[in-house]
Amino acid sequence: MAFQKSKPTEVPSNQLNMITAGTYLEGTIDTKGSIQIHGKVKGIVKAGDEVRVGSSGEIIGEVYAKTARIGGKVEGNINVEQKLILESTSSLVGNLSTGKLIIDEGAHFNGTAEMADGGKLTQNGKKGLFEKSGQAKDVRNAVSEK
Repeated sequence: MAFQKSKPTEVPSNQLNMITAGTYLEGTIDTKGSIQIHGKVKGIVKAGDEVRVGSSGEIIGEVYAKTARIGGKVEGNINVEQKLILESTSSLVGNLSTGKLIIDEGAHFNGTAEMADGGKLTQNGKKGLFEKSGQAKDVRNAVSEK
């Protein structure tokens, strides 16, 4: 009887992970696919595709993703390569870096925003754009100067 070596199963990049309401997770989440958060996460969330925070979801920490849609609460920096949407029920206290930004009426945002044409994440998980000093616009100061 001959034994065959089993090949490691490839995880599809379109995989969807969920943190449901009532769940608390502390640590680092790193997925090649997408993640929906309806519970509470304290730590770093990295997704190769989309991070979606539902209206009951909360992240205290950093977010790195290709795209993101925030409907809940984030306290920390968000680094998105392509498009970030802050829904009307969202609250972001922290800095953001993204290619495109949509802020719905009613969204709460307190921090600085930096936009560029789809910067890439570096190997350590941080965006090179965010490391440059003096380029971010302070939204609070920009509004109060008018």
